[in-house]
Amino acid sequence: MRVPISWLREHVDLPADLTTERLEQALVGLGIEVESIVDLRATVTGGLVVAEVREIEELTGFKKPIRFCRVDVGDANGTGEPQEIVCGATNFAVGDRVVVILPGGELPGGFRIGARKTYGRNSNGMICSARELGLGEDHAGIMVLPADSPARPGDDARPVVGLDEIVVEVEITPDRGYAMSVRGIARELAHSFGVPFRDPGLVPAPAATPQPAYPVEVRDPLGCDRFAGRVVRGVDPTAASPEWMTRRLTLAGIRAISLAVDITNYVMLELGQPMHAFDLARLTGPLVVRRATAGEKLTTLDGVARVLDAEDMVICDDTGPISLAAVMGGQTSEVMPDTTDVLFEAAHWDPVMVGRTARRHKLFSEAAKRWERGVDPALPLVAIERAVSLLTEHGGGTAGAEILDFDEVAPPTPVELDVTLPARRVGVAYPPARVVALLEEIGCTVTSAGGAAPGSGTGDRIGVTPPTWRPDLTDPADFVEEVARLDGYDNVPGALPLAPAGRGLTDDQRRRRSIARTLAETGFVEVLSYPFVGPETLDALGLPADDARRSAVRLANPLSDEEPLLRTTLLGPLLGVLRRNVGRGHRDLALYEIGMVFQPRPGAGRPPAMGVDDRPSPARFTAADATVPHQPWHVAAALAGEVDPAGWWGGGRPADWSDAVQAARTVVEVAGIPGDRVTVRSGDRAPWHPGRCAEVLVDDVVVGYAGELHPRVVAALELPRRTCAMELDLDTLPAAPVVPAPRISGFPPALIDVALVVDADVPAESVQAALTEGAGDLLESVRLFDVYTSEQLGAGRRSLAYKLTFRAPDRTLTGEEAVAARDAAVSRAASRFGAVLRGA
Repeated sequence: MRVPISWLREHVDLPADLTTERLEQALVGLGIEVESIVDLRATVTGGLVVAEVREIEELTGFKKPIRFCRVDVGDANGTGEPQEIVCGATNFAVGDRVVVILPGGELPGGFRIGARKTYGRNSNGMICSARELGLGEDHAGIMVLPADSPARPGDDARPVVGLDEIVVEVEITPDRGYAMSVRGIARELAHSFGVPFRDPGLVPAPAATPQPAYPVEVRDPLGCDRFAGRVVRGVDPTAASPEWMTRRLTLAGIRAISLAVDITNYVMLELGQPMHAFDLARLTGPLVVRRATAGEKLTTLDGVARVLDAEDMVICDDTGPISLAAVMGGQTSEVMPDTTDVLFEAAHWDPVMVGRTARRHKLFSEAAKRWERGVDPALPLVAIERAVSLLTEHGGGTAGAEILDFDEVAPPTPVELDVTLPARRVGVAYPPARVVALLEEIGCTVTSAGGAAPGSGTGDRIGVTPPTWRPDLTDPADFVEEVARLDGYDNVPGALPLAPAGRGLTDDQRRRRSIARTLAETGFVEVLSYPFVGPETLDALGLPADDARRSAVRLANPLSDEEPLLRTTLLGPLLGVLRRNVGRGHRDLALYEIGMVFQPRPGAGRPPAMGVDDRPSPARFTAADATVPHQPWHVAAALAGEVDPAGWWGGGRPADWSDAVQAARTVVEVAGIPGDRVTVRSGDRAPWHPGRCAEVLVDDVVVGYAGELHPRVVAALELPRRTCAMELDLDTLPAAPVVPAPRISGFPPALIDVALVVDADVPAESVQAALTEGAGDLLESVRLFDVYTSEQLGAGRRSLAYKLTFRAPDRTLTGEEAVAARDAAVSRAASRFGAVLRGA
């Protein structure tokens, strides 16, 4: 909001020597963000004078209208002769007084003015528009001064157009709607400087009469709990807005339109009460204030035909909606150049409704900005009286004696407050009397809960009723903030609290960090995706209808209607990231994510309501916690493209199911689980390919799955062919056992390779377990290093080659001992799986 200081001084006795620096410090200290404070005198340098148009010559032969003008600038040019200026505007005539900047001057933005020849004529200066002077956005034509302006040719134009002002622009937070007015900012400055404040919102205004000014029916008191109106008849339609009003509106960034409309904007800026002016002659039948019917249409003042929603509030006559309530009026009832009878309307609307309507229609009018922040419900009659007096004074006409005032406003609710709470929360010793005084200063009514004088003793609980213009004060914490703000944020000590000694990372935190670091070291890139998914993602993953992962928590207010659910698996969002990167030209990808999934608790209802004034009871906390979904930590990885890139050194190797399985093995190993407790076997679970899916078990408990994704899933998610993935539930992994120190033997190992031919469906993990079991204590390690298939082995057969390392802790093994151990290992694999030594 922009407001000139001179307007503020009408309502608050600011210091005469107030500087812009002190003003900015005062506003910032009050919690009001200052965008800028501009001394308009300094924005235009050089000669800026009033001029009277003497001659106009229309130049022809150009694509746009060009006029050669001679204007009287008095003695400002040093000669007293008319100044010759070429101008492209056409909204002025001979005899009009305009604003001219002479050669050598400079306009806002560093635009220097000189004498030059253009369109075949000499142009010595420029006739200025409001936008060129930095006074507004109107650039349709130059500024024409009112006919009754006392300024004469050659006079300094700065005080005439308002360039002698200091304009402050502030950004108002959503909870401080009362400050979006001269009334509100003046009251705040009165608090800061301790000077008298004259409240324009408390002036007396005539009350409602038995006969209303115009028949009105309010059908929805929840959306509109107050509606006031009054008629002025016989207004001169040619009456112009007074110069001082136009100037103030321009400085505030609002374009002057007509007297009646300008008055509604002026009252809105002054009091903070948005208003609307109807052309009485264009109304048909009584007015009805109601919710719109879905699909109804209304053409608003901006010329846009809008389809209304059932939540929108509208003002209607017999023809249908004529105004989108609290946001913008309609074209069918707007004030026209020939309007003589005006109906002023001032109401009080539900802020939530207005905010939703403005966003639904993308129509953030000045009125809507104030309504959604909260407007004083006590203002309608005061605003009506102010508007009527201005219109009858400057436009003539007669104010009707009838006054409409539909009033079902609920009085403000008292809030109980402990006077010691501000001191305890802020850390400043606020005496009880000081707390009461500060609350009364902002307009609150303070009463003692026990009947004694408010603030008479420590521990008093007082009842605080906020003023009507402060709908944001609803909780004890709000009053604590007001006490700290008005007493001065500078009085709050800047002492940092002592941080308690930390306990370091938990075991689970260390495990997750180790897993993340190891996956990154092995070539995976970590991503962080949003935990939101839609039902379409679960369908694309091919989850069966009875799959537990389809039971998801639905958000009450999702960021996107297409993703209203919290994820139950990391794969949906992770594969979405993979697809996005593939679409942007990346071919070889290895991604991983560690995060929580959300599993709803069976039978969980809505959480109990909780306040912020005190800690919830253990029973209430337990009841709330019972509704929170279970949130285990998962790790997932996805691979596509080549693991080993091709190059001059040879062909590459594409990622396959074994890489996903190895990633799962790596996670389990880093989690500290010994290999003899881990089993990898064939599995079947969506979204993996049934024949290329492995389930990972620890102590015979399934902790996750890995392998190649099903072709249908790959096609549905638009992923590269044979994309692989794994996902493990980290919370199901048992705690890592205490690992004893390894026994290191100083004797040499015996290395023996064996190649066993088995059926192709026999897992290599199972064969390795049989070899380990059969070899006995002399076996130090066993590792699969080759898998071979050929027609010579027979259909459905393959060769698995293992490296066996034997070592004794107390002696060097003989060849016979090593061979005997190998034979025992092969014998166990043969008896269990029918394994045959290759080449035997």
